[in-house]
Formats: sequence, C-alpha cells, structure tokens
Amino acid sequence: MKDVEIRGVKIAKGDKIMLWYPAVNRDEEVFDDPERFDIGRNPNDHLSFGIGEHFCLGSNLARMELRKIFGALMRRLPDIEFAAQPRRLRSNFVNGVKEMRITFTPTAMIHSD
Repeated sequence: MKDVEIRGVKIAKGDKIMLWYPAVNRDEEVFDDPERFDIGRNPNDHLSFGIGEHFCLGSNLARMELRKIFGALMRRLPDIEFAAQPRRLRSNFVNGVKEMRITFTPTAMIHSD
C-alpha cells in the first residue's frame, strides 16, 4: 500500500513479499543460537503452536505425545546416531525432515504403564 522500511530493509509499494513460516523460531533477537537444535532451550518462547486466538488446542496433547515418544526411543535405542546427514523438506510452510537415516542397536522392550 506504501513504501516502508522494516529492520533496515526497504520494501517498496507493490513489491512482493512472502511469509516464511520455518523462520518463526529462529529469531536472533529472541534466541541466542537460533539455528542450533536444543531440546532444553530455555527460555523457549517459540511459536510452534501459534499465538493468541490461533493457539493450537491440541498443543498439550502433542507435547505429552512427544515426551512419550522420545522417552521410549532413548530407552530402546541408547546408541542411536545419524547414518547420514538428514535431508530437509523444502517448503515455505512446513519445517521438517524429508529423510533421516539412523543406525542403532535395539534393546529389549520394557513394558510400563
């Protein structure tokens, strides 16, 4: 609608811009090392589940499921490691992994409630 400057970048009226969803949790003004994966990052004011009225109702279920999944993986596959560098999904909407080859020595399944 009009010329504007955002963080030192000039955007002219009529320029095309794009929303880059995968950048949401990589803001160097919010995170010390935004490109490093750190499962224990704290504070972790990320926006993966949205914000405000757009906040995901299933976020607590998703977090619980991920805790269970990663806990089971670490118990069953204590020596898990990359067999090759992961291949990233090329998308401006989904930040994901297309392929992740791993090696591991499986351990016996332990049943717990």
